Amino acid sequence: MKTLHQIFSWLITLLIPVALVFLGLRLLLTPVFLQIEYHTPGFPPDDYGFSLQDRLHWSQIALRYLVNDANIDFLGDLTFPDGSPLYNARELSHTQDVKNVVQPVMIIGYAIWFVVLGLGVWAQWGNWWQAYRRGLWRGGWLTAGLVAVIAVFAATSFWQFFTEFHSLFFEGDSWLFLYSDTLIRLFPVRFWQDAFLAVGAIALGGGLGMGLGLRPKS
Repeated sequence: MKTLHQIFSWLITLLIPVALVFLGLRLLLTPVFLQIEYHTPGFPPDDYGFSLQDRLHWSQIALRYLVNDANIDFLGDLTFPDGSPLYNARELSHTQDVKNVVQPVMIIGYAIWFVVLGLGVWAQWGNWWQAYRRGLWRGGWLTAGLVAVIAVFAATSFWQFFTEFHSLFFEGDSWLFLYSDTLIRLFPVRFWQDAFLAVGAIALGGGLGMGLGLRPKS
């Protein structure tokens, strides 16, 4: 039984980085992050006419599409005041691809947290809490290390990092758009820089909290 507990302890160590990154991602997929981001000092204005309120309005609808069960008509039926489509076909195709990535990630993320917390309950009542705690502790430091490595790469060349990230999930250049396209007007590069930074900060904070706060007893 002790060997089984050690196996689960190491499983927790490996799951914690994914769980903490998912936590950061889930927090970003909320209207609160949009409010904070668009009010951030120095956030670039839209050169093609979107006001702050326009951005908040349209971006929240785009966000809802990613986390609901609606089809692409949810965005495809949106129009500007003059009746022209808010999104072109290329933008709609990419946004649908993004949803096809986000939805499974959400399921996997929740499942991982269910496993981590479920093992915690079992550890508490099954008399292997210290092994569980060590798993969290190792996972915290593993998360901090991975975030630090990724941060160095991203800081060296964010565009290269951004490109490599997209190549993992999308084919070709389907994610590249004109500056005049709605997706870029709502979500410029600065938005994604801040988003990656926020996810990294949340994961790093959680990792350091576990690493420093759950130090094994000597």
